[in-house]
Amino acid sequence: MNQNQFNFEINAKIPGALGRAGVIHTPHGDIQTPAFVVVGTYSKVRFLPPYQFNNIGAQAMISNGFHLSKISKDIEQYGGLSKYSEYNCPTITDSGGFQIMSFGSGLGKVISMDKRNIAREQFKAENKNRLARVTDEGVYFKTNETAAEKLFTPEYSMEFQHKVGADIIMAFDELTNIGDSREYNEKALNRTYEWGVRCLLKHQKLTGEHAGKPYQALFGVLQGAHYQDLREKAARDLGALDFDGYGLGGAFEKEHLSDILFWCNRILPESKPRHLLGLSKPDDIFVGVENGCDTFDCVAPTREARHGKVYTLDGDINLRNAKFRGDSSTLFEGCQCPTCKSSYTRGEIRKLLKNEGGLKTSEQIMADKKLAMELITTHNVYFIIRLTHQIRQSIFKKNFFDFRDEWLKRYYE
Repeated sequence: MNQNQFNFEINAKIPGALGRAGVIHTPHGDIQTPAFVVVGTYSKVRFLPPYQFNNIGAQAMISNGFHLSKISKDIEQYGGLSKYSEYNCPTITDSGGFQIMSFGSGLGKVISMDKRNIAREQFKAENKNRLARVTDEGVYFKTNETAAEKLFTPEYSMEFQHKVGADIIMAFDELTNIGDSREYNEKALNRTYEWGVRCLLKHQKLTGEHAGKPYQALFGVLQGAHYQDLREKAARDLGALDFDGYGLGGAFEKEHLSDILFWCNRILPESKPRHLLGLSKPDDIFVGVENGCDTFDCVAPTREARHGKVYTLDGDINLRNAKFRGDSSTLFEGCQCPTCKSSYTRGEIRKLLKNEGGLKTSEQIMADKKLAMELITTHNVYFIIRLTHQIRQSIFKKNFFDFRDEWLKRYYE
């Protein structure tokens, strides 16, 4: 590994816990951790223009490798994901492993953390009838029931992620369903390990072939559901391989999060960064930081913004509710995000969302909604970024637990 282009340094630790504050150095800039990584699924964050990305202190973006694989050559010709996105920041791509679960069990775009919310028949679909058919060689994907299958292998995942040029790329893994049995999780864990080895070999080959390009760090991804022995096995096995860092993934009930992260991170090499995949609720971030995670990502801040949900220190609000009609206050008093520092009020943004205020053309309605979504998205992403920044400061000040308790008490009560 070229230490001049990618490395991780630890600057402070949480006494009595696994948490730390540090810096991830990448070819496209530094990421001060703990940090929230904004999700730009198709290479751009919806309703977050580049100038606002920088204004709110966003440090990095993560994109969906499965979707970017279709345009990987275009991104490569443009100069890589950092430039293509127009954010000019450190970038991360996942391997396509998420689609194994989402296509395979029909859960859609969002992982459920509650078995009660998932129809039992979804667990009963035979492998051959799923849109993602898993084999030891790789995964056969198809976009719908009549489409032709396309094989995704660990080697192919490395190929398109190298073309995309992200600073951090993920090894191909099998994300199991929350309803899958222990027996199946054991098989999937072994498969993920074998795929990880294949990813490393292909990654090393491609890195050697592109010696003049910036170094891309490869993260191994840990699975194992909520089983302690499987999680610890994944940490031991993948931790012994020459990965540059680690991603912690999985679909499981939320109450297991703290244990799972502790089991994994007490075993993984302390000197390497760890990314918690797909979670960014405030309580999840505090749990993640305490138990040794450095970076986080989730679509929630942007997705919920598109539905009118606004994050505040006193809990979330929804501007679509009638009580905010005519509200002359900012989204949150004292917030320093560009939206709250502008002249837009809750009532005005609600008006844009709800198409209130007289006759408008369809173009005007769309423009108003776009503006409202940009305003709320900017606020929500800033809110989570600021939280991770404050957590970082609390680690340096050695008052992490006091800050956590005070912050969560206000937010959730």
